[in-house]
Amino acid sequence: MAVTMDLDRHDFELDDLVARIKENDHRLVALQVPEGLKMQALEMMDKIETETSARVVLSADPCYGACDLVHDKMQNIGAELVAHMGHSQMNIDSGMPTHFIPVTYDGSPEIAPVLPYLHAHREIAISRMNDSSGPVLSELEGLDRFEDMVGRVAPLTDTKLGLVGSIQHLHLLPTFKDHFEQAGFDVTIPIGGARLSFPGQVLGCNYSGDDPTVGHYIFLGSGDFHPIGLVLHTGKPLAMLDPYTGEAKEMGKDRIERILRQRSGLIMSSMDKDRFGILIGSKPGQMRRNLALRMKRKLEKHGKKGFLLAMEHVGPELIDFYPVDVFVNTACPRIAIDDAVKYAKPMITPYELEVALGEKKWENGYRFDQIH
Repeated sequence: MAVTMDLDRHDFELDDLVARIKENDHRLVALQVPEGLKMQALEMMDKIETETSARVVLSADPCYGACDLVHDKMQNIGAELVAHMGHSQMNIDSGMPTHFIPVTYDGSPEIAPVLPYLHAHREIAISRMNDSSGPVLSELEGLDRFEDMVGRVAPLTDTKLGLVGSIQHLHLLPTFKDHFEQAGFDVTIPIGGARLSFPGQVLGCNYSGDDPTVGHYIFLGSGDFHPIGLVLHTGKPLAMLDPYTGEAKEMGKDRIERILRQRSGLIMSSMDKDRFGILIGSKPGQMRRNLALRMKRKLEKHGKKGFLLAMEHVGPELIDFYPVDVFVNTACPRIAIDDAVKYAKPMITPYELEVALGEKKWENGYRFDQIH
């Protein structure tokens, strides 16, 4: 009973959820869906209530991933089970039973439009493997490398094509592995750490599947969110193939360098500041309390003040008024990267704070903040 809702060609697989509700005689179930599926939520609720004896309550707050689980809220209203739509389970415990519902899309784009990018990127990988960058000799050279570091990270041992995708397209990876191998590429589907449930999966906060044998990447999915993070983390060329539109493009070096110049500016503007607000995410999959405490100790060691601010949601209207000079983000790593321009004060990552304090050097390449 894979059901196809208003989003034609998307399959919302409710079979197992309905069976679980019936087996356990659940009476109140909470439904949590990503922002892009909120319009379909009422139809899903109606279907679940029609096929079971349960009543369904929608968690209407924003939901940005499997790290963003509703736990105490739904327990407080008496829900016995949370049905979480469109994300895969992580290595976290929300404190109550949670059922993850797969959502897949059956689009299968042609690979021809992306092949020119892949051929060019393989040549870059071959060149880098044969001629890796030497050590940085000066601070000026280090600054230049920070602003132009794509690919100047760990040396390569091979030039394989890493095939990755967003969650709704992972079922396509074995087929596309064959397609790209037939096109002449040596393809690998990376396997990441415990936070990643499936081979080839990437999250906005975790790219642990990368290894030195991968010389360049192909991403099956839409949007720039995952590709930006993957290139910032690995420094490797990346092409994108969108299953929705069939469009092919690359994550251009210019785009990454603009982000890195922004990060460089934020670090430098933080160096002479004395008062820092350290953000702790209170969502179960984003809480890094120990990291926040470690950043506070580093600030104190350098004679600076660090104030711990725990919050579920982070936004300019919620923090800009605090009398601090800089915010250090230990919640979702993408807040500092994607939303920095929204804040009146610098928003930096823990690694960037260490650079601002002189404890880390950026000469050997930018370090992307991840949650493992």
